[in-house]
Amino acid sequence: MDDTDHETLVDLRRDLHRHPEPAWCEFYTTARVVEACRRIGVDELHVGRDAVDPAARMAVPDDDELADWFERALDDGADPDVLEQLEGGHTGAIAVLERGEGPTVALRVDVDALHITESDDADHYPASEGFRSEHEGQMHACGHDGHAAIGVGVLEAVAESDFAGTFKLVFQPAEERVGGGKAVAESGHLDDVDYLYAVHLGLDHPTGEVVAGVDGFLAVSHLLAEFDGEPAHAGAHPEEGRNAVQAMATAIQNLYAIPRHDGGATRVNAGRAGGGTATNIIPEDAFVEGEVRGETTELMRYMKAKADRVLTSAAEMHECEVDISTEGEAPSATSDDELREIFGREAGGVAGVDSVLDRDALGGSEDATFLMQRVQKQGGLACYVCVGTDHPGGHHTSTFDVDERSIDIGVESLTNAVLRVAEERP
Repeated sequence: MDDTDHETLVDLRRDLHRHPEPAWCEFYTTARVVEACRRIGVDELHVGRDAVDPAARMAVPDDDELADWFERALDDGADPDVLEQLEGGHTGAIAVLERGEGPTVALRVDVDALHITESDDADHYPASEGFRSEHEGQMHACGHDGHAAIGVGVLEAVAESDFAGTFKLVFQPAEERVGGGKAVAESGHLDDVDYLYAVHLGLDHPTGEVVAGVDGFLAVSHLLAEFDGEPAHAGAHPEEGRNAVQAMATAIQNLYAIPRHDGGATRVNAGRAGGGTATNIIPEDAFVEGEVRGETTELMRYMKAKADRVLTSAAEMHECEVDISTEGEAPSATSDDELREIFGREAGGVAGVDSVLDRDALGGSEDATFLMQRVQKQGGLACYVCVGTDHPGGHHTSTFDVDERSIDIGVESLTNAVLRVAEERP
């Protein structure tokens, strides 16, 4: 990659870093990647509703939040014509190159940010170099700005190559809430895909190290439980109330008592909770947001069924009602050996790569698994890869950053793998 291409991708990455947007609010981000795709020149460009199945979206913010982010994107200078296609939180895009006879190869990158306030310390590189988040309370703390830049770089490289076949680049929204993968998978755009790669930066691997095949995805389900009780004066007539906070507290305690399973690792966490209005009022409402995970999709479903029972029983114990909803979900998946072997071989010859790991376990969750499973069920192959990057803070922390040298490594490694897959057709 020459210096001009590198600077173009770094500029894009830094622009996206300055304008982080959470799940289904990636209006500015989508407009910017659409602009990049048009500059490169693609044969098809599916945007917004044309890129996702609207009915399959999960964890969509309310209308007021969507409207606020839409207006912010306008104020930041996003193309109004593109934004019009994204109204209502229908974000994301899919670019397609048609290059004659050959297989269909796809690359998935995610583009959303996190609800984290970015560090403003002088030794935090984005702060010292002037591209710290301009949206207080939001931050690209997981490298998705770098993922988008890598995707654009691969698209341009494939467009300029002798690639034969169809190449699809998926800019997926809402990964952090595991809310967008299913909507992309059910859009139909992957149904003709023969080979799919998905990529992540970092994952505690340093710059110069790549992982040819990531496995160990924990299937996950995010839940919201809203308890409804009856208010009463806590001093004069406490017996007339039905305490929703008490039901919520009982539920949280018992969620952590769900029996483990001999089939593999399981997880449960109550991440947010609240309720009530005053110390002298029996609280009539309360909520808990949490998640369950499993080493397999079946183990996640075991945990989910137990969690639902715990929440329902806690409500009944305290004579309350509870409404339980699934806010986001993703299955487990396995990377196919054929694509893993090709990526490892191709990445090993890229300048700057000094270590290639055959496999590693993610240890977390990712909704790229929806896309992987969709392709695999259609008879195709899928693989999740990692491009290491030095970062001063861990993922999802206020000091996270990516080493921009890893963008070049990602672009060249993935481009070479895409070209080789199309040639070899494993």
